[in-house]
Amino acid sequence: MKTKPFPVCILFCLITSFLANLTFGQTTKTNDKWYNSRVWLHGIKRTPSASINKTEFSRQYKANKVWWDSAFAYIAHTDLTALKPGRYNLYGNEDVYVNVTETTPKNKDDVLFEVHQQYADIHCVVSGEEMIGIAPFATAAVKKEYDPAKDIGFYTVSKEKFYLSNVHTLFIMFPGKDAHCGGVKVKEGDSGVIRKVVVKVRCKVEGRK
Repeated sequence: MKTKPFPVCILFCLITSFLANLTFGQTTKTNDKWYNSRVWLHGIKRTPSASINKTEFSRQYKANKVWWDSAFAYIAHTDLTALKPGRYNLYGNEDVYVNVTETTPKNKDDVLFEVHQQYADIHCVVSGEEMIGIAPFATAAVKKEYDPAKDIGFYTVSKEKFYLSNVHTLFIMFPGKDAHCGGVKVKEGDSGVIRKVVVKVRCKVEGRK
């Protein structure tokens, strides 16, 4: 009885899958090594949040390294406490700009999650503290339609997690990936002003030119 030859197409698929997994594993290790080196922080003395999507960050950083480097260098070498509320364009264009805000903390039930489609956010609290909520955009349901002029839409979410944000932390949220909200009370009774710097970095979003 003759043994049937192993189908070439199946063999090809198995080899392709093996090589893809091998490449993915090598890429993940390389990305993790780069991320953990913290060289990209340009000396910023803050702890990056565990919520940061390392894979997406690596992709965006490589796509627009100059913009990201300028954003982190600005944070590292600027007295953020001296900035007044308002918007500041960096380097004469809108690829990287800064929003400085002052807000009072709210209850979780009183905030909506927002999502951007053009810019990533780098969040740095300057004074006070807050809870930041983050959820996968895939779990979000539209509450207020996306406004392209303001690059923001509002959503309700599930599977959200909340993280403490203060003068020691740094958060990065990505367009089309992270639904997020800020300004949430750390504990009941909080009423102090939260002063915050958000550096916006233009991104390349999958499926968009």
